[in-house]
Amino acid sequence: MSASDRLTVLHVVANRWWTGSAEPVLRLVLGLQARGHRVLLGLAGGDRFETKAREAGIRPVEDLRLDVRSGPAAVVRDARRLTHLVRREGVDVVHAHHSHDHWLGWWGRGRAALVRTFHNERAVRLAWPDSTLYRRTDALVAVSRPIEERLGECGVPRERLHRSDGVVDATRFVTDAPGAAKVREEFGAIGTPLIGCVARLAAGRGHEALIEGFRLLLAERDDARLLLVGKGERRDVLGALVRRLGLERRVFFAGYRDADLPAVLGALDVFVLMGAGSDDSCRAALEAMAAGRPVLASRVGALPDAVVHGETGLLLDEASPAAVAVSLAHLLASPEKARAMGEAGRRRALALFTSERHAESMEALYLETIGRLRTAP
Repeated sequence: MSASDRLTVLHVVANRWWTGSAEPVLRLVLGLQARGHRVLLGLAGGDRFETKAREAGIRPVEDLRLDVRSGPAAVVRDARRLTHLVRREGVDVVHAHHSHDHWLGWWGRGRAALVRTFHNERAVRLAWPDSTLYRRTDALVAVSRPIEERLGECGVPRERLHRSDGVVDATRFVTDAPGAAKVREEFGAIGTPLIGCVARLAAGRGHEALIEGFRLLLAERDDARLLLVGKGERRDVLGALVRRLGLERRVFFAGYRDADLPAVLGALDVFVLMGAGSDDSCRAALEAMAAGRPVLASRVGALPDAVVHGETGLLLDEASPAAVAVSLAHLLASPEKARAMGEAGRRRALALFTSERHAESMEALYLETIGRLRTAP
């Protein structure tokens, strides 16, 4: 890379939790740094996002607070700090990831290009003034086709609208993960089919359809086990459903498993994801693909583009319990075919969803956007 192509990029992320935008942003920051760019990260500090960033060797900028719950005076202070930071550091690109930091970026970017990534469809607001903000942003990035289509409804010029594949730390996940046998032993699944889902236990994530579909599957495969990985506000509700269906010895709540997630995924015969949550790129499914697991998913978020139906897994047009049961039975009936799907999924993940590829595509977007701005009349 020539010195003229080396960019200073400021990512601003009004998020403090290790969810939604957090890991994709961290993967992008690391990927851009590896490509020789100077990357600054502003985030809402005090929680796991900051901890993870520091563990990765990234020191967040101290000038910004990015607290969405702050009052008008704090927002004005942040806007002034961002303006000063952009000038002082010679920032070429301000890349926002949420509505709060998008507005701050627009106010304080100076001559830098302004880019916004939309990580979920509900973040796109069709009404004024947000629609005007989108049209005045230099480049908009959608992580799924529904987001892209919704942004088009706002009148965003086609040349400023871009689609981006999801990103995953592909090096962390392997087909034969150490510790997978220990996970199977933990949940009594030695020699039996183990189905798993990694998702927040929240509304709209499809856990009910998965649990009820699993109950139907047991009529055909009574040795199967279901592992629900994650935490959330619906833990008690889902636990009550499991008890009501008499599945206490078949369905297990594994809790939050970040440290040994590769082993957890490696222990599964089939990975299931029914809802997108706060990240429409559906990173959990991408991680399962990187781990070589066949994926059963509903057609939400980026899943219709990420999962190739019949090749890397199965896609459901309707996430009903009956459809879940039939698809699970199909995958479990042919272990060799399921294994081949998993292997194809890993090849796809390594080809499309790595940090290196994601950073390369964003670099091209930055340079194209800056070039367009410099040649604009």
